[in-house]
Amino acid sequence: MSCTVSEMPSGCRLRGMNASSQSAAAAAAAAAANNGNGNGSKESVGVGAGSTAAGGNGGTTGTSTTQQGSVSATSNVLQESNAPLQRPQTQKPCCFCWCCCCSCSWAKCLAIKNADENAPTKRDLVSAEFLDGDQPTLEEIRSWGKSFDKLMTNSNGRKVFRDFLRSEFSEENILFWLACEDLKKENSPEVVEEKARLIYEDYISILSPREVSLDSRVREIVNRNMIEPTTRTFDEAQIQIYTLMHRDSYPRFLNSQKYKTLAQLQDNSNAGSKADSPT
Repeated sequence: MSCTVSEMPSGCRLRGMNASSQSAAAAAAAAAANNGNGNGSKESVGVGAGSTAAGGNGGTTGTSTTQQGSVSATSNVLQESNAPLQRPQTQKPCCFCWCCCCSCSWAKCLAIKNADENAPTKRDLVSAEFLDGDQPTLEEIRSWGKSFDKLMTNSNGRKVFRDFLRSEFSEENILFWLACEDLKKENSPEVVEEKARLIYEDYISILSPREVSLDSRVREIVNRNMIEPTTRTFDEAQIQIYTLMHRDSYPRFLNSQKYKTLAQLQDNSNAGSKADSPT
């Protein structure tokens, strides 16, 4: 008697198949029958019936056909069960490669690349400090680190130093000094008196938010001079503030990153030698 997979009784095995392979083949055949794809089984039954009438060879042929179909179905089931799981590919970080493997768009990569190329250079940073078009030379900038007088007598040097004092919240010192220098240029007594009164209210009065630091001796001299203001009313105060900037603010200015960038000095080097620096 020949057995098909779907009609195989329990305990009946096809030749050359173990128990696990037999169970997998039976499951595959049952699934095919439920889906309406049972033509191969009917054909196997017909072949088996015909072979029974003809002789024993027909039964062998039907069994061989059924066995090949079962082995093929078993192989497909095993291949599907042993197939590796497909994991979704993770997105790679943006890179500057000009291909389509990046997760970012071409527009984003181009924007980042253009931003890096258009970043301001050291020369641009130096030019931005001088808006009047009178850009000093490198030798002139480095001379500011050798002499405080050269720094204060140069318009660009005063501008850079004033910006530094503003960052230290002591801009009133250089503003007072500049106001005294402007007062010395006046010839009209009326203008001198008016400017002297404004300087006193802005930088000498204890009620002013921009009061400069003066000792009692110099302050007393200024108060006496204000009775009859002249172009020399604030000379003592101007000298004291100039000395304060020279000894206190100027050394920090030379060691600031701003001046080192302008003078193109290394970070680990001192702007000017200790002998040239004020003590």
